[in-house]
Amino acid sequence: MKAITKSVYGGPEVLQLEDIEKPKIKDGHLLVKVMANSANPADWHILRGAPFFARFSFGLFKPKDKIMGADFAGVVEEVGNNVSHFNVGDRVFGENLAGGAFAEYTCVPAKVCGLMPKENNFAEMASVPIAGVTALQALITHGKIKEGESVLINGSSGGVGHFAVQIAKAYGTEVTGVCSSKNRDFVVGLGADRVIAYDEENIHDHQGKYDLVVDTNGNLSFSDYTRMGKRGVMVGFTTMSHMMGVLIRAGFSKFKLAQFTAEASTPDLKTIADLMAIGKVRVHIERTYPYEQIPEAIEYIEAMRTQGKVAMIWEDQP
Repeated sequence: MKAITKSVYGGPEVLQLEDIEKPKIKDGHLLVKVMANSANPADWHILRGAPFFARFSFGLFKPKDKIMGADFAGVVEEVGNNVSHFNVGDRVFGENLAGGAFAEYTCVPAKVCGLMPKENNFAEMASVPIAGVTALQALITHGKIKEGESVLINGSSGGVGHFAVQIAKAYGTEVTGVCSSKNRDFVVGLGADRVIAYDEENIHDHQGKYDLVVDTNGNLSFSDYTRMGKRGVMVGFTTMSHMMGVLIRAGFSKFKLAQFTAEASTPDLKTIADLMAIGKVRVHIERTYPYEQIPEAIEYIEAMRTQGKVAMIWEDQP
């Protein structure tokens, strides 16, 4: 099978397309014929081996896992032992942070997969897992939003952010999005009640008050969280030192600030799929690349100016 592989840390230029052996099914796993992937910031962090401490998980001096990629959507080709809720031929989507998704076939734990809604295509559903689950867990699991509350979402036009706006609205909250002025109409179209354009108003001086502040961009300071919010969730980060500075200050404060790494689960994927099936959440795909151009797709999202998601296609979509 064809796969996008890496043998050293570096930029997209170290990736190569090669023919390798098709993976074998494992107990508790699904073998999925991949139809589409999406690119995430996690992909280029893992590709570059940055921040450095992440190499203790992914390989200290060189990558442990040869095949790149986490997000996928495709068709179940084989079902492993001890899997009862999926069948051969099911259209599924999911993610595997250990990698292996940027290939014609991937073998993944069934617990990180979900069934696709009938109405959605593979490119759309491949764009959901990391970004959608991160948004859901930021708001529900860690942010504990309640109907009628107010939520500020910093970075509301990006992959995680554009899901967060829609999910927050689906749960009955009042949403204020922070994005550039060029993305204002896009974020309003997602359902935001108000938009703050950071190139027109300095968010670090903003005096608004919110029940929850969610930062998907990673540039808010600890004083920004406490000035604007009753509680906060940090999703992204601009630099490791900035993130650690915020978390250290939070550790000496009574202010409730959560920071987490999302991991997909069948129940969370079903929650998002159900919201998509009833039209409460939709995926915005800014660009689509053929699988041969996966390195270019990763290079594009590394600029961190993506509106919504970037998808990569392995076969023509039905």
